[in-house]
Amino acid sequence: MKAAVRKWEAVREFAQGLPEAVMEFPWGPEDCVVKVNKKIFVFLGGVDGPRAPGLSVKLKDEALHGHAMTAPGAEPTGYGLGRAGWVFVPLGEKGAPALDVLCEWVEESYRTVALKRHLKELDARLDAGFDAGPDVGPAARNESTG
Repeated sequence: MKAAVRKWEAVREFAQGLPEAVMEFPWGPEDCVVKVNKKIFVFLGGVDGPRAPGLSVKLKDEALHGHAMTAPGAEPTGYGLGRAGWVFVPLGEKGAPALDVLCEWVEESYRTVALKRHLKELDARLDAGFDAGPDVGPAARNESTG
């Protein structure tokens, strides 16, 4: 569980580091989301609730969506969001995706709702050799088990 919480915290930090990303709690302290342009690009939930930490991202790219659905415990996000490409991925499952994969999915989800100016800023960061978000360290990025 500790590894899942560390991974959750690192994903949250990464998401918040994307251009003009804003963290909000629209349904209370256990319902963390990160938005850009007033649109949610990642549902993070919380770490103290009844469920193990997890995240939901919107993956329009078929290959990324298919890959996400193979993660242990992954399922279409509830409330009808799964029909629009949203995938819930638990972080506490044995064999849960590595942090770098999770951050790739978060970035892809961000790209689905961000404005062109946000994408231009993100791409400029990447072209300059910077990570899209804060450096979470190679050990955390490569951590692949929950």
